[in-house]
Amino acid sequence: MRQPHHPEPDPIGPGQESVWDYPRPPTAELTDRHIRIVHRDVVLADTRLAWRTLETSHPPTYHIPQSDIAMGHLAPHPGRTICEWKGQAVYWDVVVGNETLAAAGWSYPSPKPNFAGIKNHIAFYATHFDRVTIDGEQIIPQPGGFYGGWITSREAGPFKGVPGSRFW
Repeated sequence: MRQPHHPEPDPIGPGQESVWDYPRPPTAELTDRHIRIVHRDVVLADTRLAWRTLETSHPPTYHIPQSDIAMGHLAPHPGRTICEWKGQAVYWDVVVGNETLAAAGWSYPSPKPNFAGIKNHIAFYATHFDRVTIDGEQIIPQPGGFYGGWITSREAGPFKGVPGSRFW
């Protein structure tokens, strides 16, 4: 069977890490990077206690503890998906004023053992919000709309989600 084409990793600059050096199967690790999500001048999340999940070819996904999220702006969404590594995901709507951002976040209420640290944490699709920063830098959402990774100047790609990357 022919193996899918994998692109050449981008060169790594000073202070960068290549997403092609991330593991598969993925892993999760604590990070003290300052994560902040703001929408319509409402601070929805502000933490230095997140977990980041790392998987080959993907920018990190950040899981924020519910204690550092304005949970009064979240409501359960009926959507569910399954991740072979993390388990069943449930989704969250974000409500700010009269605006509802459907399925803007997701979490794993009963993650598989290797991802136990992300229990009671929520990850968010950055495309929904006015401002999402890591250490003060505005992030770029992972391309493609399906995945929820966040790209900063610290990550070197190319990143899964671009056209033609389905089988990376």
